[in-house]
Amino acid sequence: MDGDFRTEFVREPAALKQHPALVLNADYRPLSYYPLSLWPWQEAIKAAWLNRVDIVAEYDHWVRSPSTEIRIPSVVVLKDYVKPRKRVAFTRFNLFLRDEFSCQYCGAKGDLTFDHVVPRAAGGITSWENVVAACSPCNLRKGSKSLRRAGMHLRSAPRAPSAEDLRNVGRKFPPHHLHESWIDFLYWDAELEA
Repeated sequence: MDGDFRTEFVREPAALKQHPALVLNADYRPLSYYPLSLWPWQEAIKAAWLNRVDIVAEYDHWVRSPSTEIRIPSVVVLKDYVKPRKRVAFTRFNLFLRDEFSCQYCGAKGDLTFDHVVPRAAGGITSWENVVAACSPCNLRKGSKSLRRAGMHLRSAPRAPSAEDLRNVGRKFPPHHLHESWIDFLYWDAELEA
């Protein structure tokens, strides 16, 4: 192993953490858009070594062992197709994603909680069709009142999203860093403008 590389790696251990691999399903679509399906470079190399993925793009950085050197993968494609889930789990994260991380009463972003449209005290149940993302001020303002009594309106009617709905919403929230080798794979199925 090259002495300079070892010294550089020990001095800057975080340097190689900054090379995640975009993971694509066998149909060349990301497994998820939000969060974006990324693996640490070590997992991508291990999967390639075990012949579970094909490497389709690489960084300009290398990792070396005493017997081998390999360029760090930036995009890998699974050899076996992973069938996406049809049923979407009712979780706080998926609820916020469905509502695009904004209050369904005023549109504010951040400091979100969730609110029962028909209050539980009035028989409202915890379901996709009755729970929305709400900022704290709107949630406190509405309290256990009906929308009409509180003088509030929903921006859109709550409904159960499909897995495809959440994937499409997730595409609106790219991570802070998108490597140039990922771009063609993240939006390849988007309709082109004439």
